[in-house]
Amino acid sequence: MIVAASLALARRTLVGSLRRPQFLAPLVIFPSLFLAINTGGLHRTTDLPGFPQVGGFLDFQLAAAMTQSLLLGGVAQGIGTALEIEGGFFDRLVASPIPRAAIVLGRILAGAVIAAFQVAYFLIVGLLFGAGIAGGLPGLLLVVLIGVLAGTGFAALGVLIALRARNASTVQGIFPLVFVVLFVSSAFFPRALLSHPADWVAAYNPLSYIADGMRDPIISTVSAGPVLEGLAAAAGVTAAFVALAVLALRGRLRDA
Repeated sequence: MIVAASLALARRTLVGSLRRPQFLAPLVIFPSLFLAINTGGLHRTTDLPGFPQVGGFLDFQLAAAMTQSLLLGGVAQGIGTALEIEGGFFDRLVASPIPRAAIVLGRILAGAVIAAFQVAYFLIVGLLFGAGIAGGLPGLLLVVLIGVLAGTGFAALGVLIALRARNASTVQGIFPLVFVVLFVSSAFFPRALLSHPADWVAAYNPLSYIADGMRDPIISTVSAGPVLEGLAAAAGVTAAFVALAVLALRGRLRDA
């Protein structure tokens, strides 16, 4: 029953998102602008000693844009959850005869589906503007897999914050702190060229491994190390935040 309920709620969330494109557009518009600015203004950084061999700076930056977009997807799911709490729909779900965990899992599943489209969008944009996928079709599928796993975890993080904060404005205020973590990772610049202490923080930042895992099949033939680390980081983030979101739901129901 939990699977059917989760799928039904995920479908409802996806239909609602399509009816309100203003919530979906920022997920790709802002990272696309950031990608264009970085690629145009920093393309000579590929000449720095120690910079990985890439076909162009666009190839390197695609993973950063995808990671940023997926984090924004988490913001969207958090705001959506908070709006349902404020509007009373959440309470109606709690009163309905469905497994309570499905309330959280449905929203997270919807985030996973949207994440797949986000990754596909940036891969298509990259290919249209001259980027290549050095890892071929297997590499492309690995990029999508890591991206969807990470997007699922970020969606769970958004739901977790919404259940704790209980209103959309607080979610919007808290989530920018998550992007600080992105900028102290190796998403935008190689870890080996980061100054201390940013290099130390990046070494322990799961976003570094997620971005590097998606980047590796784009800029080179598939390497087991970065890809497996990216998969492990994305799976770990997802498992942790899904579990915490379910626990937050139980805590909210207990306090009600």
